[in-house]
Amino acid sequence: MKIGVLTSGGDAPGMNAAIRGIVRAAEYHGIEVYGIKRGYQGLIDGEIKKLTYVDVDNIAELGGTILKTARSMEFMEEKGRLKAVEVLRKYGIENLVVIGGDGSFQGAAKLNALGVNVIGLPGTIDNDLSYTNYCIGFDTALNTVLDSIGRIKDTGSSHEKGTIVEVMGRYCGDLALYAAISGAGEIISTPEKKLSFDEICKRLNKNILNGKNDNVIIITERMYEIEDLKKYIEEKLNIGIRTTVLGFIQRGGRPSGFDRMFAGKMAIKSIELLKNGISGKAIGLRDNKIIAVDFDKINETPISKDEEYETVDMLL
Repeated sequence: MKIGVLTSGGDAPGMNAAIRGIVRAAEYHGIEVYGIKRGYQGLIDGEIKKLTYVDVDNIAELGGTILKTARSMEFMEEKGRLKAVEVLRKYGIENLVVIGGDGSFQGAAKLNALGVNVIGLPGTIDNDLSYTNYCIGFDTALNTVLDSIGRIKDTGSSHEKGTIVEVMGRYCGDLALYAAISGAGEIISTPEKKLSFDEICKRLNKNILNGKNDNVIIITERMYEIEDLKKYIEEKLNIGIRTTVLGFIQRGGRPSGFDRMFAGKMAIKSIELLKNGISGKAIGLRDNKIIAVDFDKINETPISKDEEYETVDMLL
């Protein structure tokens, strides 16, 4: 039995821990593992190499992915996917583990429909897969956000100035939400609970009247033009305010202990499923238990964040 593994889409801390877990768990069961470089494009191009425990020794502590990652326009076409299947057959690989986000899972589902046994592991710092409480990389990224905002708060306090901080997340506000719950900011605006410019100004002005001038406003990317928001606040409240876009710093760094452990447990689960002839599922975490959900149902089981937003409303 042979299993291929690839990482796709945006990199996330903990992907290497997942790769290590897959190799170690597979070898325990006498299964060969082949690493596929550069995601689906590397699969099409045949960038495949056998992996052993020596290759993955000491990689769990590394950020990024040793298999690299890339987006593939070719794979989006049926012709490209059929070529990918042919490459897998050439190497005798009938099973595949895909580590990535929603787009990667869509590709995994299409390969599964073409006869490849596929299991998906959620790897995205955005935490935007609704079937699972957490994705690989989210905890590490959150800690990076908290550390960065902590530094911003130090200088903001010294100069008694507020700062707008833009965090990643795409269409999911979890990084902003969890950062706010952890005490990193005074005002947050996310895709799930978007505030108007006037509402942000209203809340900010209330804090200033209460004697707090060094407010941190956390916003999720793609919601506003950050400089437009800055200008609006300055003109509306007649104050100066700073802006910081954390950007790709949130993707880098050594994975947290949680992300390493989580990735390792899911890796073991993926090998167990494939070994037992089960495929077409995404692994995740819900209610502190490792779960497996059909690819076509991963968006049908959304996890409510009402309680989290109620918590943050009380804390802010």
